[in-house]
Amino acid sequence: MDKVQLGQSALEVSRICLGTMTFGEQNTEAEAHSQLDYALERGINFIDTAEMYPVMPSAATQGSTERYIGTWLKKTGARSRVVLATKAAGPNKQMTWVRGGKQNFDAANLRAAVETSLQRLQTDHIDLYQLHWPSRNVPIFGASVFKPDNERKHVAIEETLAALGDLIKEGKIGAIGVSNESCWGVSEFIKQSEMKGLPRIATIQNLYNLTARHFETSLLDETCFREQVSLLAYSPLAFGQLTAKYHDNPQAHGRLTIFPPTWSPRYLRPSVLEAVGRYAKLARDNGLTPTQLALAWCYSRWFVASTIIGATNLDQLRQNIDAYQIKLPADVIAAVDAIHASITNPGQ
Repeated sequence: MDKVQLGQSALEVSRICLGTMTFGEQNTEAEAHSQLDYALERGINFIDTAEMYPVMPSAATQGSTERYIGTWLKKTGARSRVVLATKAAGPNKQMTWVRGGKQNFDAANLRAAVETSLQRLQTDHIDLYQLHWPSRNVPIFGASVFKPDNERKHVAIEETLAALGDLIKEGKIGAIGVSNESCWGVSEFIKQSEMKGLPRIATIQNLYNLTARHFETSLLDETCFREQVSLLAYSPLAFGQLTAKYHDNPQAHGRLTIFPPTWSPRYLRPSVLEAVGRYAKLARDNGLTPTQLALAWCYSRWFVASTIIGATNLDQLRQNIDAYQIKLPADVIAAVDAIHASITNPGQ
């Protein structure tokens, strides 16, 4: 498995990252451990999680994903072999069970988030610590238009960086990153770190897949290239839509049928369904599965440092990893771009 350096940090990670947000909801602890074992066997050294996982978020399951990873680390003694990433939840009035529903990125909140994650993960150090979504008003999770009327009180970026800097000095966290961020956000994080001698972000974890290419159409690709911030692409299969399993059988078992439609409405839009059908046909016309097309395309993008894949069983995980070896012909990539031009970012 190829490795890549994350930003200007010292971290070297596999080009595929194991996403774990199904652990504790769609996967049992034993199944989670099996996935972690298999990923490590296949050369994946990068594990991503979050304090709010698994999804769908709930008070009953929150933290289970980190706990399952923690018991695996203790059982296997594999801590030194993996790069461990987790995330702190930003403001969210609905998740009252996360840090009393007052989660944000001030010093007290970040310290509480880091220390509880360390306890659940049964480790004394988090290699990559990320801000799950911004403290400030930003259109994310299916919203695409910035609305000034939605402005809210937020923690200043320099204050957050200073708090993270203290945690770095204490050895609790290593490199830092952002998630669900914008061009302005990335630029401001870099500016504040350079102006005030604060830690520099190494990564951005943003949505990227065939139905959601905003990263490359919003100049985030140029911003991150010039500032040396590495993209960790999440949801490369669009919650399973790009496998075409729901296209073939709308009642197929998976996240889009077992969770309420309000959880992921963007992937149920008619334009997404149309795009999925066209990508599935393109894949099959070229001797590929829809999954292979979606992942091979994502793996091949020059600006994607590591692609975060998730699975609910080992066969899915095997197929997702195997797709890394597929090199798409130029005419297939051109056909992908033609579909994108006619149905642009329906899942953004």
